[in-house]
Amino acid sequence: MSSRPEVTLAQRKRQLVSDELSEAALQLLALKGFDAVTVDEIAATAGVSKRTFFRYFASKEDVVVRFLTGMGTDMRAALASRPLGERPSASLRHTVWVSMAACADHGDRALRVVHLILRTPALRARFLERQDQWRDDLAAELAQRLGIDSGTHLYPQLAAGMALTAFDAVLQRWSGSEGAEDPADLTDRAFATIAPALDSVG
Repeated sequence: MSSRPEVTLAQRKRQLVSDELSEAALQLLALKGFDAVTVDEIAATAGVSKRTFFRYFASKEDVVVRFLTGMGTDMRAALASRPLGERPSASLRHTVWVSMAACADHGDRALRVVHLILRTPALRARFLERQDQWRDDLAAELAQRLGIDSGTHLYPQLAAGMALTAFDAVLQRWSGSEGAEDPADLTDRAFATIAPALDSVG
């Protein structure tokens, strides 16, 4: 007997509406640009009312940033799953690759979202806010894995910050190439550059 909770019809309907709103928003935003699209247009394209839109999303920004919601959680889980004793550079490279692979797997849709985020100041600011939280989460996980105090030791925050800087650089390069550059190769090259610092736990 499964212990997983049953997904109700109402929950499935909510998810369907949320997905339709997200897809309508991303298509319009990619076509016309962030500032040119209104919430009314998004709602009309998805076939719902403006009021319904605001039941699912707080703003246009929220529609796009929702795409990133699980990234931080996935990164921390990926780091926690790595073997103890593995070099930090290897563990953090895998951690970052989990999110890069998720972007690459979504192909054109992910590229549209990444373009919007990197090229729209309001979205870029929200993305960087998310990364601040991810850095704290990764630093806490690193400190736990290494048995050091993140409150007094500089390494966890610095290492998490370097890993996320690498993630950001790879994301920008991949996006700038319109997906032509191999994200796995970019990730490998980025971590080859920062590995000596990551593996110097002092």
